[in-house]
Amino acid sequence: MVTEAISVQSLSKLYATRDGGVAALEQISFAIDEGEFVAVVGPSGCGKSTLLKILSGLLAPSGGSASLRGTPIAGPRRDIGVVFQAPVLFPWRTVLDNVLLPIDVQGLGRDRFMAAAMDLLALVGLREFERRYPWELSGGMQQRVAITRALIHDPAMLLMDEPFGALDAMTREHMNLELQRIWMERKKTVFFITHSIPEAVFLADRVLVMTPRPGRIVDDLRVKLGRPRPLDAMTTPEFGEYTRHIRALFNVKGGLDA
Repeated sequence: MVTEAISVQSLSKLYATRDGGVAALEQISFAIDEGEFVAVVGPSGCGKSTLLKILSGLLAPSGGSASLRGTPIAGPRRDIGVVFQAPVLFPWRTVLDNVLLPIDVQGLGRDRFMAAAMDLLALVGLREFERRYPWELSGGMQQRVAITRALIHDPAMLLMDEPFGALDAMTREHMNLELQRIWMERKKTVFFITHSIPEAVFLADRVLVMTPRPGRIVDDLRVKLGRPRPLDAMTTPEFGEYTRHIRALFNVKGGLDA
């Protein structure tokens, strides 16, 4: 039986300014099922990151509601994992220590999570790097550490804010494959923000398309491509139809990455 993980109803966000206010989000409504991978695309400044911050509990909405597993999101929660564009690793902590940071902060006891940390590092191909420091890793490896850290406390939802945006094209493609593999193994509910239409179509079960500010959802596109998806899937006519459909929703060129 499919259960609902995320429910967002009539969500709005108004930022106060000296001139009155700027509407970042307006009447956003959607739901995400348990284990579903949902990507969000939209032009710069449309409110994608604002929406993610509300879902993470870091920002309060001006109107409407957001809930996780039936409980309102009213502040930061331990059952939510977040991955940002920059890995945000502490340079003085080893890979293993960075992964265990949420456990240390929450006072959960390292002994209970050490095996889980090593299993996750093995899952992302970093089992032999647990004693290395961030400066000894490539950008892609650092981001895999950040993903592992977000998963260590077994969150109900994983929020990802353009996690591969700073990587070169080849590393980004590799990380897309890695994230798909990790998601297929763990089946976490994922909310993934990106500027790249092909990346959204490649990774997601559904793609939410947002309008320019104030951000609204103009389409909720279900991607009916089989899994696992190889990179060659991007060259198929079906993949091309999805990307063309999303691009056609925007009236100006350059709002999204190709």
